[in-house]
Formats: sequence, structure tokens, C-alpha cells
Amino acid sequence: MTVTPVENIRMAMSAVWKHRFRSLLTILGIVIGITTVVTVSSLLTGLRKGVVVFFDELGPDNIFIYKTSGNPDSMNAPEKERKRRAIHPEYGDAVRRSAGSVGDVGLSLYIPQVTDGKALTARVPGFEADDISLLGASANMPYLSPRDVRQGRYFTPEEDNQGAHVAVIGNNLAEALFPDGRALEREFMIDGAAYTVVGVYAKAKGGFFGENGMDTQVTIPIHTAQRRYPQVDRFMITAKAKPGLRKQAFDEVEQIVRRVRKTPRNDPDDFSISTPDQIIAQFDKITGLIGLVAIAISALGLLVGGIGVMNIMLVSVTERTREIGVRKAIGARRRDIIGQFLTEAMALTSVGGALGIVISVLVTLLLGALVPSLPAQVPAWAIISGLLVSMSVGLFFGTWPAVKASRLDPVEALRYE
Repeated sequence: MTVTPVENIRMAMSAVWKHRFRSLLTILGIVIGITTVVTVSSLLTGLRKGVVVFFDELGPDNIFIYKTSGNPDSMNAPEKERKRRAIHPEYGDAVRRSAGSVGDVGLSLYIPQVTDGKALTARVPGFEADDISLLGASANMPYLSPRDVRQGRYFTPEEDNQGAHVAVIGNNLAEALFPDGRALEREFMIDGAAYTVVGVYAKAKGGFFGENGMDTQVTIPIHTAQRRYPQVDRFMITAKAKPGLRKQAFDEVEQIVRRVRKTPRNDPDDFSISTPDQIIAQFDKITGLIGLVAIAISALGLLVGGIGVMNIMLVSVTERTREIGVRKAIGARRRDIIGQFLTEAMALTSVGGALGIVISVLVTLLLGALVPSLPAQVPAWAIISGLLVSMSVGLFFGTWPAVKASRLDPVEALRYE
């Protein structure tokens, strides 16, 4: 008597459905484990995609030089890094003169959100916004880090050299200050100074946790920022490598900055130098640790679920001893019995895996609806891996009960009551 795989699957699903409540309780650990790992994978995949797009928009060939590591607009750098000497605009001139693999160099000045004890606030009659950032930038920044301008233009080199009070503002800030959609050539106030809007950026792409600070950023000419805030020295240099020469440009820029800062030969860099792919690699390390924690939690759930499957399959073998005896008496081979019970165990865990995937997709969609700023994307590899892992759990933990069933003596099994 030979049992086909299709018949095994049919009998397995019939057994699972016959004891559906017991089966649901048995696979609860499988469901929790698969739900955890697929949901976390979805969130991390969405976050990473947003970060990659964010740095692509900043310029994949750019090299950033700043005093501290991390976000230049943040004040949360390590204490040791905050004590470093500031980056000076002259460093950019040295890079422009000496680095043959660098195409152009730009300068940015990050104005603290709290200046002279007052928080930066953008105001127009009837409207204001305090969730903003103020940035001074050189006129060549559109070449270094191209961004779409949905209205108007970027300020000119002449406006920069003259220290003109003009600004290009982010999409969200434009909507907050000018809800009628007419922001161009209108004035707004920041920190006691009036600025005329000459351009409005398009909605920024990517970001961290779905948020992109450039949407609430005010960009003014670098010389204007230096005249308004002479006490601020939070400069960042952006060097754009020539096509195909980023590695060479990175080494050149690092050596030039070390030379002009007179950093001793054997001392580490007393400044931060990075590229977009290095920052993404650091992000991957952080998300990798989060992924490991998620895997550990899901592994615990899968272990509990696997033990439950083994237990229920052993009970099933005992309950169906007579059935096994009958099958053996009419010619079923040991491998047919093993195949039947292994298929049943794998069907049980596969149902758990499928339920876990469905729940994780629903949770991801719900989080996306409740928290639009939290990007999530269910990757195909997570779904496939979830199903394969759940089936593997059934295969592993169902092996012993299946072997035990195949070893039953048919005569003894037929006598079993």
C-alpha cells in the first residue's frame, strides 16, 4: 500500500481541522514567533529604505567633515567630541585647492535651535512654527546636494556674497506659515530678522522614522548666517568627489584636514569625516542588533511552539494506535507512517506560520495607519523565510513522534483499546 504525498497532505489537514481548537493552542508559540520576526523585519526594512533615500538625496558622492559624529544639527554628541576644535571655513578652501579628486566644496553653518536663551521660531502675522531648523549654506549647495524646488529658486552667489536676507524653506514649513500656498516673495521673521522667501523645496524624500528635518528647514546664505550669528562655529564642509574617485577623494580630504589642523601623525582624527554609505553601514549595525533581539524572542516562541507540537503529536500517536495498526496490517510501510505524521506536524506548524504572517501584515498596516511617520514595508524574503522556518520546526519536532508511530507492532497496535 503506497500513500501519495497529496493523500498525506489531505489526511494531515483533516487531522488539524478535526482538532482545530487544540491545534490553535499548540501553534500559539509558532504564531507569536513568526509574527514578531516578520513585523520587526518589516519595520526595519522600511526604516532602512527611508535612510538610504535620505542620503541619496544628500549626494552619494559627497564627503562630510564636521567636528563631531552624528547629526550636525543635534547637540547630543559625546562629551569628548564636543571638546574638539571647531571646523573652520578655511579648511574648505584648502580642500578645494589641494584635492585633485574633489570636484567642488560647499560650506554649511548649523544654527542652534536655542540661541541666546531663545528658541528659534518662524513667524508671520497669524501663524508661527517653532519646530524648525536654521541653516546657512553656500550658493553651490544645489550642485553638491541637488534637491527639487517646487516653487521659486535657490539664492544666487551674488545674494550670498551680499549677505541678503533671503531664504529657501522646507515644504512643511511653507504649508504652516503660508497655508494659502503663496509663499514666494513674502516675508517671515526668525530671531528678530526678516527674510524673504525666494524658494520652497519639494517634499523631501526618505528620512529617519519617516521624518525628514529638511521639510522644516530654513536655508539662508552662508554669509548672511555668519553675519547674524558670528558666535556660532558649527561649520560643516561638504566635498563632492569627482565621478569614480570617492575613495581617493576621501583619503585626500582626510589628509588635508589633518594637515591644516596640525593633527599629530600617530593620533586619531580629531574631527568626523564620513560618506553616505558609511553612515548607512552604521545604521545597519544598529538595526542588526535589533534584528538579533527579535530573532531571539521569536526563537523562544518557536521553541515553545515546537515542544507543543511534539507533545501533541505524541498524544496523537497514542490516540491513533489502533488506526496505525490497521494501516500496517493492510500493507502500509514504515516510511508511509513516518510521512503521514511528519506531514501532519509540518501542516500544523505551517498553519501557525501562515497565521503569524497574516497577523504581522495586519499589524504593519495598522502601525502605518496610526503612525504615518513610521515607515514599514513587508519584505518578500521575510514572508518566505517565515513559512520555511515554521515548516522546519514541524519537521524537526515531528520526527520523533513519527518514528515512534512507525515502530509500533501492528499486532499490539490492533489490540490497543
